[in-house]
Amino acid sequence: MADNESNGEPASTPARSKDEVAVELMKFIAVTTGYGKSPQGSTGFSGKPVARSAEEHAEALLELFERCRRVLNKE
Repeated sequence: MADNESNGEPASTPARSKDEVAVELMKFIAVTTGYGKSPQGSTGFSGKPVARSAEEHAEALLELFERCRRVLNKE
């Protein structure tokens, strides 16, 4: 057995920084919730189409990343 395994640690898990964890958390939230994307109205009942520019979408994702970092740094 490797030394790491005898200590109860996984043998080949590399250390991850809090920023890497924050990026993974941000990606998970963004993909599962559609965070930062413009809402899609139902057919025939949508008002004016609300289209976000690429810059607004990027700003929303950066804001989400900063929120994830703050949560991880509270520990």
